[in-house]
Amino acid sequence: MQGLVPSQNPIGNELKEIEASLKELHNIVVYLKQTLPQNAIVFLRGDLAAGKTTLTQAIAKSMSIEGDVTSPTFSLQQCYEGKDGQSLYHYDLYRLEHEEFMQMGLFEEFEKEGWHMVEWGSDELKVFLEGVGYNVVTVDITVVNHKRVYRIDA
Repeated sequence: MQGLVPSQNPIGNELKEIEASLKELHNIVVYLKQTLPQNAIVFLRGDLAAGKTTLTQAIAKSMSIEGDVTSPTFSLQQCYEGKDGQSLYHYDLYRLEHEEFMQMGLFEEFEKEGWHMVEWGSDELKVFLEGVGYNVVTVDITVVNHKRVYRIDA
Protein backbone atom coordinates (compact mmCIF):
# COMPACT_ATOMS: atom_id res chain seq x y z
CA MET A 1 0.00 0.00 0.00
CA GLN A 2 1.44 3.32 -1.01
CA GLY A 3 2.31 5.66 1.83
CA LEU A 4 1.86 3.15 4.65
CA VAL A 5 4.04 4.18 7.60
CA PRO A 6 3.80 2.21 10.87
CA SER A 7 4.83 3.81 14.15
CA GLN A 8 3.98 3.53 17.83
CA ASN A 9 2.09 6.05 19.89
CA PRO A 10 2.96 6.60 23.57
CA ILE A 11 0.46 4.04 24.90
CA GLY A 12 1.58 1.27 22.55
CA ASN A 13 -1.17 1.34 19.92
CA GLU A 14 -0.01 1.08 16.36
CA LEU A 15 -0.37 4.11 14.12
CA LYS A 16 -0.61 3.91 10.35
CA GLU A 17 -0.38 6.78 7.93
CA ILE A 18 -1.66 6.28 4.43
CA GLU A 19 -1.59 8.99 1.78
CA ALA A 20 -4.28 8.58 -0.85
CA SER A 21 -6.11 10.45 -3.56
CA LEU A 22 -9.83 9.91 -4.10
CA LYS A 23 -8.97 7.26 -6.69
CA GLU A 24 -6.83 5.48 -4.09
CA LEU A 25 -9.41 5.65 -1.29
CA HIS A 26 -10.01 1.92 -1.63
CA ASN A 27 -6.54 1.42 -0.03
CA ILE A 28 -7.86 2.98 3.18
CA VAL A 29 -11.01 0.87 3.10
CA VAL A 30 -9.03 -2.33 2.51
CA TYR A 31 -6.70 -1.54 5.40
CA LEU A 32 -9.61 -0.79 7.77
CA LYS A 33 -11.46 -3.96 6.78
CA GLN A 34 -8.31 -6.02 7.38
CA THR A 35 -7.54 -4.32 10.70
CA LEU A 36 -10.82 -3.58 12.44
CA PRO A 37 -13.08 -6.14 14.08
CA GLN A 38 -16.63 -6.69 12.87
CA ASN A 39 -17.91 -4.29 15.53
CA ALA A 40 -15.98 -1.04 15.94
CA ILE A 41 -16.46 2.63 16.65
CA VAL A 42 -14.43 4.84 14.33
CA PHE A 43 -13.92 8.48 15.24
CA LEU A 44 -13.33 10.50 12.08
CA ARG A 45 -11.36 13.67 12.67
CA GLY A 46 -10.52 16.44 10.24
CA ASP A 47 -11.42 19.94 9.15
CA LEU A 48 -14.53 20.71 7.13
CA ALA A 49 -14.28 19.08 3.69
CA ALA A 50 -11.38 16.86 4.80
CA GLY A 51 -13.20 13.76 3.56
CA LYS A 52 -14.88 12.21 6.60
CA THR A 53 -18.18 11.54 4.82
CA THR A 54 -16.34 10.55 1.64
CA LEU A 55 -14.49 7.83 3.57
CA THR A 56 -17.79 6.64 5.06
CA GLN A 57 -19.28 6.50 1.55
CA ALA A 58 -16.37 4.36 0.36
CA ILE A 59 -16.81 2.00 3.30
CA ALA A 60 -20.54 1.78 2.59
CA LYS A 61 -19.84 0.92 -1.04
CA SER A 62 -17.46 -1.86 0.06
CA MET A 63 -20.29 -3.25 2.22
CA SER A 64 -22.65 -3.33 -0.79
CA ILE A 65 -24.82 -0.60 0.69
CA GLU A 66 -26.93 0.92 -2.04
CA GLY A 67 -28.33 4.42 -2.19
CA ASP A 68 -27.00 7.73 -1.03
CA VAL A 69 -24.78 7.88 2.02
CA THR A 70 -24.87 11.44 3.27
CA SER A 71 -23.68 13.29 6.32
CA PRO A 72 -26.30 13.05 9.07
CA THR A 73 -25.79 16.71 9.99
CA PHE A 74 -29.39 17.42 10.93
CA SER A 75 -30.52 13.93 11.93
CA LEU A 76 -27.40 13.08 14.01
CA GLN A 77 -27.45 9.45 12.79
CA GLN A 78 -27.99 7.49 9.59
CA CYS A 79 -28.28 3.70 9.58
CA TYR A 80 -27.44 1.50 6.60
CA GLU A 81 -27.45 -2.21 5.93
CA GLY A 82 -25.53 -3.93 3.17
CA LYS A 83 -26.66 -6.85 1.05
CA ASP A 84 -24.37 -9.11 3.07
CA GLY A 85 -26.06 -8.12 6.33
CA GLN A 86 -23.29 -5.82 7.57
CA SER A 87 -24.54 -2.70 9.30
CA LEU A 88 -23.04 0.77 9.13
CA TYR A 89 -24.02 3.63 11.42
CA HIS A 90 -22.96 7.18 10.61
CA TYR A 91 -23.09 9.95 13.22
CA ASP A 92 -22.49 13.69 12.96
CA LEU A 93 -22.05 15.07 16.47
CA TYR A 94 -21.04 18.59 15.47
CA ARG A 95 -22.05 21.00 18.27
CA LEU A 96 -23.39 18.13 20.40
CA GLU A 97 -21.83 17.99 23.84
CA HIS A 98 -21.11 14.70 25.60
CA GLU A 99 -23.84 15.27 28.19
CA GLU A 100 -26.44 15.97 25.48
CA PHE A 101 -25.37 12.84 23.62
CA MET A 102 -25.89 10.74 26.73
CA GLN A 103 -29.25 12.36 27.58
CA MET A 104 -30.55 11.63 24.08
CA GLY A 105 -29.88 7.92 24.55
CA LEU A 106 -27.56 7.75 21.54
CA PHE A 107 -24.98 5.91 23.63
CA GLU A 108 -27.18 2.81 23.45
CA GLU A 109 -26.84 2.79 19.66
CA PHE A 110 -23.24 1.60 20.02
CA GLU A 111 -24.60 -1.73 21.28
CA LYS A 112 -25.77 -2.52 17.75
CA GLU A 113 -23.50 -4.76 15.70
CA GLY A 114 -21.56 -3.14 12.88
CA TRP A 115 -19.28 -0.21 12.29
CA HIS A 116 -20.13 3.13 13.85
CA MET A 117 -18.55 6.06 12.00
CA VAL A 118 -18.52 9.13 14.28
CA GLU A 119 -17.82 12.58 12.85
CA TRP A 120 -17.04 15.39 15.31
CA GLY A 121 -17.05 13.12 18.35
CA SER A 122 -15.62 14.76 21.46
CA ASP A 123 -12.52 13.55 23.28
CA GLU A 124 -14.71 13.13 26.35
CA LEU A 125 -16.99 10.71 24.46
CA LYS A 126 -14.01 8.76 23.13
CA VAL A 127 -12.47 8.38 26.60
CA PHE A 128 -15.85 7.32 28.01
CA LEU A 129 -16.40 4.69 25.30
CA GLU A 130 -12.92 3.26 25.75
CA GLY A 131 -13.43 3.24 29.51
CA VAL A 132 -16.53 1.06 29.26
CA GLY A 133 -14.79 -1.39 26.94
CA TYR A 134 -15.70 -0.34 23.42
CA ASN A 135 -13.24 -0.84 20.59
CA VAL A 136 -12.55 2.74 19.43
CA VAL A 137 -10.33 3.70 16.51
CA THR A 138 -9.44 7.23 15.42
CA VAL A 139 -8.87 8.24 11.81
CA ASP A 140 -7.39 11.73 11.47
CA ILE A 141 -7.71 13.10 7.94
CA THR A 142 -5.47 15.91 6.74
CA VAL A 143 -5.58 17.53 3.32
CA VAL A 144 -2.17 17.68 1.63
CA ASN A 145 -2.26 19.15 -1.88
CA HIS A 146 -4.82 17.09 -3.82
CA LYS A 147 -4.52 14.07 -1.56
CA ARG A 148 -5.42 13.15 1.99
CA VAL A 149 -3.25 11.72 4.72
CA TYR A 150 -5.16 9.21 6.86
CA ARG A 151 -3.59 8.67 10.26
CA ILE A 152 -5.17 5.58 11.76
CA ASP A 153 -4.80 4.90 15.48
CA ALA A 154 -5.99 1.34 15.95
